[in-house]
Amino acid sequence: YTFGKRQAQDHTLHQEISRLQNLGAECYQTKRGGLVTFHGPGQLVAYPILNLKNWNEGIRWYVRQLETLVIKTCAEFGVDAGTCEHVGIWAGDNKICALGVHVQQSCTSHGLALNCNTEMSWFGHIVPCGIVARGVTSLSKELDRDVGIEDVKG
Repeated sequence: YTFGKRQAQDHTLHQEISRLQNLGAECYQTKRGGLVTFHGPGQLVAYPILNLKNWNEGIRWYVRQLETLVIKTCAEFGVDAGTCEHVGIWAGDNKICALGVHVQQSCTSHGLALNCNTEMSWFGHIVPCGIVARGVTSLSKELDRDVGIEDVKG
């Protein structure tokens, strides 16, 4: 699991980390935005390192580029995905890809995690990204067949 900067303000963070570690999970505090999410086998994780000055663009542009890339990737597999009022990429009411970026002196770090054939039960131990009313999904779950990282990287 990774915890974003917003989570660092939570006085119960150490208890949450201990609880997850007792389940056998590894936990990391990060500099990216957002709250807790799961990272594990079956996720395509991409952390581009770019200097945004090279594009004369800002963080909003960069996030939109990541979103567009993931939406097009999902479409190639026949999954209708898009954005909503919450950060990330969504297939209906379920998040299929988490986004969490950090920019310092115009250089990006962190990025995205697209659920391909992720073991979804790990998400059941947290409130992913702090969003209570929504679920989490994967390409495999949406398509009712195994779609691995290698299939997506293809």
